Amino acid sequence: MFIAAAMMATVAAGAPTSAEVRISAPEPAVTEAGGAAPAWGECPPAAPGGITRDPRQRCATLRVPLDYRAPRGRSIEIAISRIGTAQPGSRRGILLSNPGGPGGSGLDLPSRLAVVLPPEVLNQYDLIGFDPRGIGHSAPVTCGLDLMEQFTLLLPYPAPGGGIERNLAFARDTAAACAEHSGDLLPFITTANTARDMDRIRAALGEPKLSYFGLSYGTYLGAVYLSLFPGRGDRIVLDSAVDPGLAWRDMWRTWNEAVAVRLPDLLAFAAERDAVYHLGATPEEVRRTYDRLIVALDRKPLVYPDNPVLDGNALREITRSGLYFDGFFPSIAEFWQEIAAVTSGSPPDPAVLARLDRLGSFGRAGGGGTGTAQVPADNHVAALYAVVCDDAAWPRSVALHARQVAADRRAWPVTAGMPSNLWPCAAWHSRPVEPPVTVTGHGPRNVLILQNTRDPSTSLVSARGLRAALGRRAVMITVDQGGHGVVGLGSCADEAMAVFLATGALPGRDRLCPAPSPAGADARSTPSPYIPSVGPL
Repeated sequence: MFIAAAMMATVAAGAPTSAEVRISAPEPAVTEAGGAAPAWGECPPAAPGGITRDPRQRCATLRVPLDYRAPRGRSIEIAISRIGTAQPGSRRGILLSNPGGPGGSGLDLPSRLAVVLPPEVLNQYDLIGFDPRGIGHSAPVTCGLDLMEQFTLLLPYPAPGGGIERNLAFARDTAAACAEHSGDLLPFITTANTARDMDRIRAALGEPKLSYFGLSYGTYLGAVYLSLFPGRGDRIVLDSAVDPGLAWRDMWRTWNEAVAVRLPDLLAFAAERDAVYHLGATPEEVRRTYDRLIVALDRKPLVYPDNPVLDGNALREITRSGLYFDGFFPSIAEFWQEIAAVTSGSPPDPAVLARLDRLGSFGRAGGGGTGTAQVPADNHVAALYAVVCDDAAWPRSVALHARQVAADRRAWPVTAGMPSNLWPCAAWHSRPVEPPVTVTGHGPRNVLILQNTRDPSTSLVSARGLRAALGRRAVMITVDQGGHGVVGLGSCADEAMAVFLATGALPGRDRLCPAPSPAGADARSTPSPYIPSVGPL
């Protein structure tokens, strides 16, 4: 526990940087992009283990202001991609997309959508992707982090006893490292500026409006775009919704309840297959097994060569990540089974971690950190921190965080206080250069929100917050199923999205529909693959 002096402290912010100076409020619209149209050519090398790239996909770059309040100042390049419609005579416009994160690359998302979307949609749109500023091939930021060594600190899990001293040190050290490595860029890696970049993409492609598909964090990005440019959105689909009123610290805190609501689905899965996994014949027995594994790893972590130390927090994060998609449940149950064997005295099997590849390496926060010659290994985490720390100011009181972590550990033991704990934002070296964009319902009725009832990341409560903010502009379809991401799982939401993008017809009112039956999903002649979000949101 903290000593009294630490409990009274606030997180040291470090010396201010030149980027900390506040500048005037932005104009409500972005000046139309000038110059030649994008020159389409080969795409940069794909990330290892990423989306399989469609051979039709082409890429280009677009130069945009780093700071839209100084449009003639420094500029950066944004990487964009396109898969053109196969039926130009039926073309309506462009469908821009974002896979979530924050910190996720969207350059290859058109290749995934080309498989997911039905012909009546693909015939009408050029599919447009992009790496948001600070991410991938768009002026990537880095904090110089060792993702393997710092795995359970990237999302701030407290110590087994509830202490947050390590999280405090990590927050301060990481904020300083981010400022050192990318301090000139960080204050401008924001959702509002990414939305302005989206409008530059629209203008550069000669389109009066854009249609949009955004997943998870991409729903917040889409809502911000609509609020900055209320007349420039055509048909907007927002899958798994972020409440714009909670960005960002309060959004993370919704994970407490969201994970608690979703975990029983995994427990029931394992119990129904006790003959396979031997974790317990009832959900309650499986939960007791899981809790025993957490306690055992908190006391004595396992060490696997060339992998993060597997302690209780690593198991918590791997399990939380596995709740994003029912298809991950077998891998999680096998992993629990292996850990149960090792903690009972069996020799550890190094191959067990390889079974987690379907979850994105070793959990969502730290996975995918291999890097390339063009993109730093920690880019997705550095960009995550940049967006959430620069979109809105965070409280810096250590005592506040410690109190909330302690309270959450009692009320929500599954997440162990992580959602309320210290992020590097509490020690960030720059302040937000503008307030968060207020999301409103001003504009035409052209937004379809899709949401699962038991989403472990963007909860139903969160989605209702976005639905309320957009008001008459939106209609929401809720599917009675678990997981993070609605599109592609065979529910009524797939048909509603296809009809809306193809015809513009929205449901007359909000509706709830059942989860698709496994038999019904298997019977689909052209099954739609799940679109996983990138990063924690």
